Amino acid sequence: MRVLGVNALFHDPSAALVVDGRVVAAAEEERFSRRKHGKRPVPFAAWELPEKAMAWCLEAGGLRPQDLDAVAYSFDPALAKPAEEMGLPDPWDWLRVQYAERAPQFIATALPGLSPAAVRFVPHEVAHAASAALASPFPVASVLSLDGRGERSSHLAGRYDHGRLEVLASQELPHSLGLVYESLTEHLGFLRSSDEYKVMALASYGEPRFLDDLREILHATDDGGFVAEAPDWTRWAPRRVDDGTWGTEHGGLAEHADLAASVQARLEEVLVDLATWLHGQTGDRVLTMGGGTALNCVANSRIWRETPFEEVWVQPAAGDSGTALGAAMQLAAEAGDTVEPMGSAALGRSWTDDELAGWLRTAKVPFTTPDDLPGEVAQVLADNGVVAWFDGRAEFGPRALGHRSLIANPGPVENLERLNDVKGREQFRPVAPMVLLEDAAEIFSGGPIPSPYMLFVHDVAPEWRDRIATVVHVDGTARIQTVDESTPRLQAMIRAFKDRTGLPVVVNTSLNTAGRPMVDDPRDALELFGSAPVDLLVLGPHLVRRADVFAGGDGAGGDDGEEHA
Repeated sequence: MRVLGVNALFHDPSAALVVDGRVVAAAEEERFSRRKHGKRPVPFAAWELPEKAMAWCLEAGGLRPQDLDAVAYSFDPALAKPAEEMGLPDPWDWLRVQYAERAPQFIATALPGLSPAAVRFVPHEVAHAASAALASPFPVASVLSLDGRGERSSHLAGRYDHGRLEVLASQELPHSLGLVYESLTEHLGFLRSSDEYKVMALASYGEPRFLDDLREILHATDDGGFVAEAPDWTRWAPRRVDDGTWGTEHGGLAEHADLAASVQARLEEVLVDLATWLHGQTGDRVLTMGGGTALNCVANSRIWRETPFEEVWVQPAAGDSGTALGAAMQLAAEAGDTVEPMGSAALGRSWTDDELAGWLRTAKVPFTTPDDLPGEVAQVLADNGVVAWFDGRAEFGPRALGHRSLIANPGPVENLERLNDVKGREQFRPVAPMVLLEDAAEIFSGGPIPSPYMLFVHDVAPEWRDRIATVVHVDGTARIQTVDESTPRLQAMIRAFKDRTGLPVVVNTSLNTAGRPMVDDPRDALELFGSAPVDLLVLGPHLVRRADVFAGGDGAGGDDGEEHA
């Protein structure tokens, strides 16, 4: 089977290609269009397709539209109910459903040569579940999917056994843990369906003073579901309007941080209850997780620590972008293909070393191609420089994992403020550590190791907190990424940094500035390098030093862009 997966209806439009059960490519439309999240999650945008991502996936697989056996669309309009029947305040939801019904014609128009009959609908929560269980390295595993909403539900609990799904529980709307968290995000002045991770970060600055109240409102039920409808948040804290400034240390009143802490804590408790119930049904050793709620890395660590599951595997693109991959995998499995684990989140675009050099020469940027790139980069970091790191295939999902990363020295505590200034972010936002796998257990605990996708929070050993102060959050934790031989240039660089500083850790944050998608192609990298105070740009095996580019003081560059060994 040659299956193109498409996510388009709600937010984070994306595409993925699965051929003979193997993931060939996956990418989000935002990386091509340069619109953060691709589009806003409103019914009037539901017709927009990830046309650039779809076209690139086909190109990556060497396929034409007519070569596809199926296109998997991650929403089934036949399952939808009117919004008013589901208790959702969305008077235009019917328009979204009509767009979904016409998706076969829209996709066939975008991909000339494709028959509309090739488009098949995959239920949204099933697509999330498949993106977790089928993409994981475990042929038999429990699966938990939680997000804002699908057709008529917001949750699926089940089990995959060699490609076959058994659904054990599902939660009907309007009850939705994802929608509750989205509602809180909006109440706190952030962008709904976009900035939920900011609430998770803010929660560490507050006290869960309202937890007992929330336990009466949000709770699991004895059938694997839950009760969860957004309350009137003004009961605990006034609505905050984001005026572009934060005004206080915590970005608002203390009540805002306390409310964030309370909801975060209650979400964690409910997720632990749901996972524990699921284990009671399956007895499985492994839990896999998908859906946007699975990007809550604090909750994921509690599930790992407090439930009977021995291993927890979370889809790196757990949000809606991952449903393109899950839908394609689900159709492939249903057709009889043996679906292979995804293996890596590096499923996006890449360029050869010569092509990258061509980009630099075209831009007339002076660069070098050193014999010891890891060592030269490590020295810049040891001297407290900031490095833009662009190497290999782009990541699929919201986490920078050493392919499109902004890297710095984790020692000086002032580097957190410095990096947030570079990116134009709020100062309460943490940055994450990349750590050599062989050293991770000495520094970090309370979460799984290896942790290659930055989806769990770990406690930082007290004796290390001052040594790597930049990456330690206010509560003494860090969201780690372990680095091994799967990224050899990155691993060699961190080892060289360790040789110079004694620290097997570097700062990792996404290679972008606030409000913009992560850098994807070399032009994006050059634009960021030219507009942000970054000391060094790594473009594959090539290095661009800020001092060389601006040596003349007029931005013209120090030479004609020729390569130097």
